[in-house]
Amino acid sequence: MSYSHTTASEILKVVPRVMRTVRTDMRNFRDQSLSVPQFRTLGFVHRNSGTSLSQAADHIGLTLPAMSRLVEGLVKRQLLVRQRHPDDRRRITLDLTADGHSIWVSAREFTQVSLSKKLSALSSKDHATISHAMTILGRIFARESHGGHKE
Repeated sequence: MSYSHTTASEILKVVPRVMRTVRTDMRNFRDQSLSVPQFRTLGFVHRNSGTSLSQAADHIGLTLPAMSRLVEGLVKRQLLVRQRHPDDRRRITLDLTADGHSIWVSAREFTQVSLSKKLSALSSKDHATISHAMTILGRIFARESHGGHKE
């Protein structure tokens, strides 16, 4: 078995566990008046400023009419803003408002503190190893995401 196959296997084993923890922490922090799909939508728009309703619906797994209703609720709560695309008047773009951004950043900070506590028992060498591995993975997967929307 090649090194790349073994590494890919390890990534497939560990990354889902890490992401489950991240999602759980972020959901535990979230404003309880937000549904999980609303919260996930804020996160997607945070990472993909100017995204379309279709892209958000695809990512969240909702139909366009359902996503439109969800977005309408977030717009009414002043967490998202809908705007016409500057080059295509038929296209609507989504962005976070200051309040939407604040909610998302607070959740991210809460999650970072939670992860930091979980990692606190590691040695400085282990921290450096993980940090180096994340830098390498970030570089590899950043190349792939340049063709599509940021994720």
